[in-house]
Amino acid sequence: MGLFGSLPFAERAGYSTQTEAETAQRKTLPSTVQLNQYAGAAPCRNFAMWSCMVYNSTDDPLDHQLCLDFGLILSVISLTYLIICFPVGLCYNVLLVVVNLSNKGSMTMPDVYFVNIAIAGLVLSVVAPVELLGPRFTRWPIWDYNNEIYITLLILFNISSLVVMYSTTLLSLDYYIERALPRTYMSSVYNTKHVCGFIWGGAVLTSFSSLLFYVCNHVSTKIIECSKMQNKEAADAIMIFIGYVVPAVAVLYAFVLILRIRKEATPLDQDSGRLDPSIHRLLLTSVCVQFVLWTPYYMTLLVHTLVSHRELYLYISQATIYYFLGCLSQLLAFSSSFITPLMYRKMNRNFSHKLQRLLKRLHCGEQGCAHERSEVQQVFT
Repeated sequence: MGLFGSLPFAERAGYSTQTEAETAQRKTLPSTVQLNQYAGAAPCRNFAMWSCMVYNSTDDPLDHQLCLDFGLILSVISLTYLIICFPVGLCYNVLLVVVNLSNKGSMTMPDVYFVNIAIAGLVLSVVAPVELLGPRFTRWPIWDYNNEIYITLLILFNISSLVVMYSTTLLSLDYYIERALPRTYMSSVYNTKHVCGFIWGGAVLTSFSSLLFYVCNHVSTKIIECSKMQNKEAADAIMIFIGYVVPAVAVLYAFVLILRIRKEATPLDQDSGRLDPSIHRLLLTSVCVQFVLWTPYYMTLLVHTLVSHRELYLYISQATIYYFLGCLSQLLAFSSSFITPLMYRKMNRNFSHKLQRLLKRLHCGEQGCAHERSEVQQVFT
């Protein structure tokens, strides 16, 4: 029994009705599904398969049971994420942003990038509940949504992924500049803030090109301009190249430069103005974690893009596993908004001091605490 076989049974808007000839053919051929007929930009996109209603009496009951089992597993994982990881990640992202912005004078270049990543994490936190409580991630969806909401969620997800990846990439490059040329101020906080603004602008513009493809995929083909752009695989290819390939190459290049300069001891290593050595561990861990969490999503997106133009058929059990892995990869991407702020809180030595100053400021009010006022007076006297 091979991978290639009968006619597809899923179409973009739902499940197609079968003619008598197709029904007769299905009785003699193994239960298969055409991979490129599933909707969406990637596995687990725009496809509510976990209700397992596509199976009929001619299908293998083991395939139906596999669908039920994977649907249950994914539902449990999604609900666990929403109950535990989502509120913790939301609180820590807000805390990371508020603590750093309330201590602007002590912010460093890495702090600015992590604030940028935390804001992107907050955007992911907005998308996650809508997605995880929908029919693509659970057998018991609370709601379903139309194509307009789906496109909005997709664009927000793409923008967040681009901001996270490029903030991590530029953090690596700026860290190298700070170690190699610590007194040039090329990687200063002031410049980094402007760079982060450009990251958001570039992410929006890149996602806008993808938006055109997805919008044209949902409008009437009578519009000539849009009918020529009905190619969602092109939008996916743009995201893969700009959102993953370019940052991966840049990070590898930055790491090569960092390793090279770390082997060369120079008098600048004793410079008091250099970054805290703990930042190196935070940088290395952050980059590795981000790529571990986002690589599965981009790999499933790449596979889906490569096979979209082929008449590829899978057995139903294989298609079920494929889409389960696609949903799991997207769930891993969502978890970056939970893991990153916890990692920053644990590995950044200055964060606890900034938090204590903020709490004291809130407790004492705008006038400041008595001991702080006395210290200020001693300085002036």
